[in-house]
Amino acid sequence: MVWSGAWHPDEPRSWKREFPRLPALAALRTFEAAARHESFSRAAAELFVTHGAVSHQIRALEEELGQPLFERRGKRVMLTANGRLYAERVRDALLQIADATRALQAGNREKRLTISTMPSFAARWLTPRIGSFIEQHPEFDVELLSSNSLVDFASEEVDVALRMGSGQYPGLYVERLLDDVFFPVCSPNFNGGRLPEQPAHMAGMPLLRGEGDPWKPWFEAAGLTWAEPTKGLMMQDSSLLLQAAAEGQGIALIRSSLAYNDLLSGRVVRLFDVSIPCPWLLHFVCTHASLETPKVQAFRQWLLPEMERFRNILSQWT
Repeated sequence: MVWSGAWHPDEPRSWKREFPRLPALAALRTFEAAARHESFSRAAAELFVTHGAVSHQIRALEEELGQPLFERRGKRVMLTANGRLYAERVRDALLQIADATRALQAGNREKRLTISTMPSFAARWLTPRIGSFIEQHPEFDVELLSSNSLVDFASEEVDVALRMGSGQYPGLYVERLLDDVFFPVCSPNFNGGRLPEQPAHMAGMPLLRGEGDPWKPWFEAAGLTWAEPTKGLMMQDSSLLLQAAAEGQGIALIRSSLAYNDLLSGRVVRLFDVSIPCPWLLHFVCTHASLETPKVQAFRQWLLPEMERFRNILSQWT
């Protein structure tokens, strides 16, 4: 039985509603964007596809519907009267699907704690410790996002960001967690185990470079007049830089918070008693509204004592 109304209690539940064949959702999304912009090029840019892909989707949709949706006038396109009416109905339907999806996901959001932080900090500090938080709070599903990009709390579903920076994040709750220092480290087997005993002995040795981690301020603190190294291995991620140093590929200038585990295990050793302050501090960042939620409160109450213990441990290296 085919019918278009709502299910009636007097009718057997085995009868099911059968919809007529619908156009593909991808084609409808493409049409909606093209109709809104009245431009295939702008629709392509919004959807991250090519102009040709948009044109192909629209033509296929027109063929399926049996009528044109756009008038082609050279490189310009304009909606037909029927196309404009169809676009309004399609847009309403897509918005209803989006609203239903958001409503469905809203319940899960209360139980999911999403934390964003830098890849190096996630790998070296947070991941080895987050298990204890999960054990204490099994009611939350924890999601770790590792990225060097700043979080846009208005558009991204992130609850907390742990970020190295100035702490100047207007309109957000910001709490300072950790100061840090830089010092050089290398493998105990670097250079055949003949490690430099004084800063000047590093002359001619491979100095590993990290993006945004300049050597020159440390040279000055060590009484050297050397210029910033321009050759040698360059890495964007500090965790990879530390890995390269542990593998004996050179000397790296590393933050103490990242080097701690490797120093403790002996994979790397610190060179010289010279350090410089890290210009970026670690901060706990979230919106003021998120701060009041049980999941963010629970994470903060776990994090602060963990960070206090870590600061005390770090004091022996700084």
